[in-house]
Amino acid sequence: MLWSLLKILVFVAIVAVLAFGASLLTETAGGVQITVAGTEYTLSALQSVIALAVLVFAVWLGFKVLSLLIATLRFLNGDETALSRYWDKGRERKGYQALSDGMMALASGEGRLAMAKAARAEKYLNNPELTDLLTAQAAEMAGDTKKAAEAYKRLVSNQSTRFVGVRGIMKQKLSEGDTETARQLAEKALALRPKHEEVQDTLLTLQARAQDWAGARKTLTTKLKTGTLPRDVYKRRDAVLALSASKAIVEDGATVEQQEQAIEANRLSPDLVPAAAMAARTYLSRGKKRNAIRVLKKAWEAQPHPDLAQAFAEVEPGESAQERVKRFVQLSRLAPQHDETRLIMAELNIVAEDFPEARRALGDLVERAPDARALTLMAAIEKGEGAPDAVIQGWLTRALSAPRGPQWVCDKCNHIHADWAPVCENCASFDTLSWTRPEAPHVMGPQVLPLLTGKPQADEAHGADIADVELLEDDQTDAEDGSATVSEDAELKDAK
Repeated sequence: MLWSLLKILVFVAIVAVLAFGASLLTETAGGVQITVAGTEYTLSALQSVIALAVLVFAVWLGFKVLSLLIATLRFLNGDETALSRYWDKGRERKGYQALSDGMMALASGEGRLAMAKAARAEKYLNNPELTDLLTAQAAEMAGDTKKAAEAYKRLVSNQSTRFVGVRGIMKQKLSEGDTETARQLAEKALALRPKHEEVQDTLLTLQARAQDWAGARKTLTTKLKTGTLPRDVYKRRDAVLALSASKAIVEDGATVEQQEQAIEANRLSPDLVPAAAMAARTYLSRGKKRNAIRVLKKAWEAQPHPDLAQAFAEVEPGESAQERVKRFVQLSRLAPQHDETRLIMAELNIVAEDFPEARRALGDLVERAPDARALTLMAAIEKGEGAPDAVIQGWLTRALSAPRGPQWVCDKCNHIHADWAPVCENCASFDTLSWTRPEAPHVMGPQVLPLLTGKPQADEAHGADIADVELLEDDQTDAEDGSATVSEDAELKDAK
């Protein structure tokens, strides 16, 4: 209503100005004299202005007629679209102007305006390859997902814009949480554009989340061939995928193919801890102890880890505690100063009741990097050496509030995982877990010594001498009551 009123007022104002100007020119004396072929023409001021306007119009009309003649000549010479291009030139200019305005509105975040400009451009240009993409993006910005989907479907129907349409619908499905449909669309998009890095990464993540390990390895190979992934990273991730495909190896029904995949994963990335542990267990199931030991030693040299130590203990499950200490010496020599080496040797010596040697193995770890595991071991050593209950309680109290040691932590979201996994359970990122100390400290609850004792009878033979090191909640309650004693039979129940 206000806009219509404003337009009427502007029109009246223009008419008034023109009438006032005409009256001034009428009252103005003088004019213009033109002589043509001996004939003299005298024009008043108003007539001169009108003549000038007619002359300008005539020149403009002349150029238009000339352009039409040129287009006609081109048509007669075989250019079948010359005349249609001539008549559509004005519409095309308006259409491209609307398209340009729509792109500027889209870049400015004005979704509704961009949609209006896209509709205007579509009206003048009749070129859906250009306008449908602008319409889809503008509709998404404005929150009109239905119209965006319709525009993407029109793009899919055109061979030249099919990839853009498939990718657009894929991103819509991802935002809706329909990962299965998004994965299928990503496969189609990758088939259309194998070198598109974003589609490669999206498909790889979706395949890993769906545990389609074979498809993920194929996508990973595509990334290597197209140059979007360095070879060293490819080897690491290919090992992760091979390992993920063979995780059923820990079950009794593991197939030969899964066993071979576990070995292949270790071959591709020898320093990948879960792959080394699985490969070692595969060799042990085949009776190849030497191969298992070789795999574990190589992985331990790269990164000592409790899972490797556990697998190394499984090589000789029936050995005594003293025999196990002697056998683990060959593993400890590969990384003697590493914290994990010190912790493992301290645990084994505690089980063997060699508490002075356990103290020497632990070294300065409780001062340099005190975590719950090291402090609990120190409490066990003190208990084994006959220290007063107050001393033991002091170590256990420190262990209660001490941070945990290294764990499987996602490098992207810092989520802590109990076990290694190829995909983060929190942010669904692929191959982002690393064995490191969490940034935030973790207060310990009841924690027991993960002693590598093998058979249950080994625990029974040595457990009584170092019992009552745990059940920290009971210790803390006793301390608050003024009691300095530790329950004699509460330790190592969780350890077993």
